[in-house]
Amino acid sequence: QVQLVESGGGLVQPGGSLRLLCAAASGTKFSIYTMGWYRQAPGKQRELVAAITSGGDTNYADSVKGRFTISRDNAKNTVYLQMNNLKPEDTAVYYCNRNALVYFDWGQGTQVTVSS
Repeated sequence: QVQLVESGGGLVQPGGSLRLLCAAASGTKFSIYTMGWYRQAPGKQRELVAAITSGGDTNYADSVKGRFTISRDNAKNTVYLQMNNLKPEDTAVYYCNRNALVYFDWGQGTQVTVSS
């Protein structure tokens, strides 16, 4: 029903930066919802790394505090994740989704690989 599209991932060296983007290809607005960025590495549980309310309040997993910044542009119906000082343990597929009692359908995610 809601098609989420993540982009901006890639291969980066430790200490590098990436900026991820989440958009709704379906045309459905999600600017009124709390949104989150999640990540999942092979064989591991998907985890929430950052969330942002419709009003801009944010929360972060301890593992990314001080390095990642979640933001949104409600006019563009877009959510961002600025990732700085990337570490190998950040390697995962990153997804965006609603952070609530129910989820939108999961998108394809975008691969982030941190390696020298």
